[in-house]
Amino acid sequence: MTRRGWTLFAAMCVLWGVPYLMIKVAVAEVSVPVVVFARTAAGALLLLPFAVRSGGLAAARARWRPLLLFAALEILGPWALLSDAERTLSSSMTGLLIAAVPIAGVLIGRLAGDAERLGPARWAGLLVGLGGVALLAAPHLGGGSARAFGEVLLVVLGYATAPIVMARRLQDVPSVALSTVCLAVGALVYAVPAALTRPAAAPSGKALAALAGLGVLCTAVAFLVFFELLREAGTSRAMVFTYVNPAVAVAGGVLLLDEPLDAGILASFALILAGSVLATLRGRAAPAAQGTAYPGTDGQRTVSTTDSSSASQEWSTPRGHTT
Repeated sequence: MTRRGWTLFAAMCVLWGVPYLMIKVAVAEVSVPVVVFARTAAGALLLLPFAVRSGGLAAARARWRPLLLFAALEILGPWALLSDAERTLSSSMTGLLIAAVPIAGVLIGRLAGDAERLGPARWAGLLVGLGGVALLAAPHLGGGSARAFGEVLLVVLGYATAPIVMARRLQDVPSVALSTVCLAVGALVYAVPAALTRPAAAPSGKALAALAGLGVLCTAVAFLVFFELLREAGTSRAMVFTYVNPAVAVAGGVLLLDEPLDAGILASFALILAGSVLATLRGRAAPAAQGTAYPGTDGQRTVSTTDSSSASQEWSTPRGHTT
């Protein structure tokens, strides 16, 4: 990979590793609808010029039904659920749980008719990764934590399912247009709830900075950097950064928010990471799998022939989820 590719890769490790930290800071002072609205509105406004230039808005409009479903699974539900869960859970723990998306993606792909065979290593990865999730969740399943864990697991399911909708119904919609329209839909949906729950007093500078960071850096800039990384390195190499994001989330929470880091968390992280890597190893595809979707890292799904995918397919396929 080129020096530019490594720079983009490093940027993505940070840009989609720190949202959990910023969400934790923001929800301490503003409501969940305000967090989601601020992020989606800022992201949509900043991406709109790029979407117009790409000429993909017409394609997005023509696919409005699956686009709304994709937006619900990728943004409308997950971003609100994540924000509400982080009122109870630490940002580092939330980031670790979201690392299970590749595992859920493999399971949901099988239920959705994915023809790719799962060998012993991938089945072992599923079991190891699920064991890591259980180890992380088990000590916290009482009271409000149980609800918060449930919310994050719903996010995992949404993030793992949304790419199936994208791969099967939205492949002809350019990535930047798809992202922009989904963010705009999110802003419209949360505008009224945000207005009704706006804080009586102005939030602190720290909370405002977190909201700005979520909308500008972790959404608009992150999408643009990610699309450039796809073009520079291709899907397979580009998506490796999703294995680094949980480590960034944990480091941010521990260093900046004084969140705990114990042996259980480290063991869970190792199990989830190992399980995700094993579960998403490229297996042998059945003959009927040509032209179908397969699960990749972090819920990513790309259109695949038996052994390779074209550069245009890599460019048109966005990340499986945003955080």
